[in-house]
Amino acid sequence: MALEWVVLGYAAAAEAIMVVLLTMPGLDGLRKGLVAVTRNLLKPFLSIVPFCLFLLMDIYWKYETMPSCDGDSCTPSEHLRHQKSMMKSQRNALLIAAALVFYWILYSVTSLVVKIEQLNQRIERLKNKD
Repeated sequence: MALEWVVLGYAAAAEAIMVVLLTMPGLDGLRKGLVAVTRNLLKPFLSIVPFCLFLLMDIYWKYETMPSCDGDSCTPSEHLRHQKSMMKSQRNALLIAAALVFYWILYSVTSLVVKIEQLNQRIERLKNKD
C-alpha cells in the first residue's frame, strides 16, 4: 500500500516543480520548451484525479471500518496504534489534496502562459504589419 503513496508524492512533486519552473522569471529561453513538455504531460497527469479519488475512498473505508478506541476499552498500545493510523490517514488526505491542487494550478498556469505567448505573437504581427 505504500507504493501508491510514493507514486502520488512523486507526481505531486513533479507538478510542483513544473509550476515553479513555469512561473519563475528569467527563464524565457527555456519557457517555450517547458510549455511544450508540460502541455504533453497534462493528459497523462489527468490520471491523478481518479487515482486520488480511489485513494480517498480507501482512506474513508479504513476510517469507517477502524475499531473505535474510546476510554478504557483499549490498551495503551492499541490507543497509540489508533492515533498513528489517524495521523497517517490525515497525512495521506493532505497529500491527495496537494496533488489535486497542484494539477489544477499546473493546468491553469500552462493555459495562461500559452495565451500570453499567443497574445505576444499577435502583438508582434501587428507591429510588423504597421
